[in-house]
Amino acid sequence: MSDVARILEDVRERGDAALLEWALRLDGAEPRLAEPEDGVPAKAILALAGAVRRWHALQRPADLKLEVAPGVELTRRWVPLASVGIYVPRGLVSTLVMCAVPAQVAGVERIVVATPPAGAGAVAAAARLLGIDEVWALGGPPAIAAFAYGTESIPRVDKIVGPGNAHVNEAKLLVSRDVAIDLPAGPSEVVVLTGDGTNERVAELELAAQAEHGPDSVCRLVQANGNLERALAQVEALAPEHLVLLGEDVEALADRVRCAGSVFVGPWSAVAAGDYATGANHVLPTGGWARAVGGLGLETFLKPVTVQRLTAPGLAHLRPTVEALAAVEGMAAHAEAVRR
Repeated sequence: MSDVARILEDVRERGDAALLEWALRLDGAEPRLAEPEDGVPAKAILALAGAVRRWHALQRPADLKLEVAPGVELTRRWVPLASVGIYVPRGLVSTLVMCAVPAQVAGVERIVVATPPAGAGAVAAAARLLGIDEVWALGGPPAIAAFAYGTESIPRVDKIVGPGNAHVNEAKLLVSRDVAIDLPAGPSEVVVLTGDGTNERVAELELAAQAEHGPDSVCRLVQANGNLERALAQVEALAPEHLVLLGEDVEALADRVRCAGSVFVGPWSAVAAGDYATGANHVLPTGGWARAVGGLGLETFLKPVTVQRLTAPGLAHLRPTVEALAAVEGMAAHAEAVRR
């Protein structure tokens, strides 16, 4: 059993007592509700929140209704999750906004935040600006365990979202057997693909910005050298969190990219603008997950419910189909269930 798995199991079994021991051991501080501190850039936080709110409000899926056959009606409606736990890495108030605002737009009833004690005051202050008051100064796998299994102090949630380091991502993947998660997000990744007329200084700036996240950041420069198909294939194989396209020839590939969390086109499309200001979500898939999933969106905080309504004539119309398939599969009770 890994150290992360051991922490998760301990918190699951012993609740607050284990949470206290692990928090003291890992962070040197007791779990507590964080007190907002002064000095956060309120105007910038609210500007980002406004952009995130506008962009994510447009993403609401449509409810559907269809009469499949006379007397057979299906509806599919989207409903918000009841509760969400947001993990915010140390001091990253922008990540709080990226997770909390879409949850609010979706209509999630309970939003609880956990973040390492160092920097918790700034995260709590940003949360207060958004109208969120449950912010725990609690980091790493113990926080994920509390979200997943609940303790005497922190009730469990229906879904865990937010990026983190390797230990947080391991914890999220392990608890995904018991609670829904968004995706493993982190450490940071960027691939800069350069082509004709690339401003090398811009490429250097983008690589340096992602490297700033920490020594485990993945920062790659790929040069097309006139072979766009090979370059696109190379990028798709990497499936990066962020993909920057620089140079007129490679910029034309933007609409063909399938495997990237977010694509930034041209010398003025700084990844940092996406991190802090455009309103697009910066919680994105890493570790190759961009081959199959996208980043956070409004649908992360919603779930579809299907409703089926049949009349007596409608059931009679479907009965021969049900009986035939039930006979093939050896499900006699299924066939009998439609004879009423």
